Amino acid sequence: MANITKLYSDIDFTFTKKPVTNDIALSYDTQAVTRSLRNLLQTRNYERPFNPNLGSTIDSILFEPLSNVSASEIKIEIARVIKNYEPRVTVTNVDVVAQEQYNSYQVTLTFFLENAATPTTITMLLQRDR
Repeated sequence: MANITKLYSDIDFTFTKKPVTNDIALSYDTQAVTRSLRNLLQTRNYERPFNPNLGSTIDSILFEPLSNVSASEIKIEIARVIKNYEPRVTVTNVDVVAQEQYNSYQVTLTFFLENAATPTTITMLLQRDR
């Protein structure tokens, strides 16, 4: 019996066209899941119609004073969102560091994709929007 590997795909947000078919290009596997994670973490609750619980409260935490407590709350919220809405990944490490000089948090997220043997690490800068 052959091993079946899962293939995740999503629309590429650059909206480039494939030259032969004129279809929108797709992103696959790690790139698709990474974009999905970023979108989930940047979506606010009640922002998506018909699914008000989809999203995170990270935006409201960013308006609190920078501290280790706020960084810990962001870390807990990231773990909750990924556990509830992204079953394709297994998180191994979430590191949130407050950067006081930039009034932001640097998030380093390490995870395993279901069909990958090596971990993927992404780094995001979270800062509040006006």
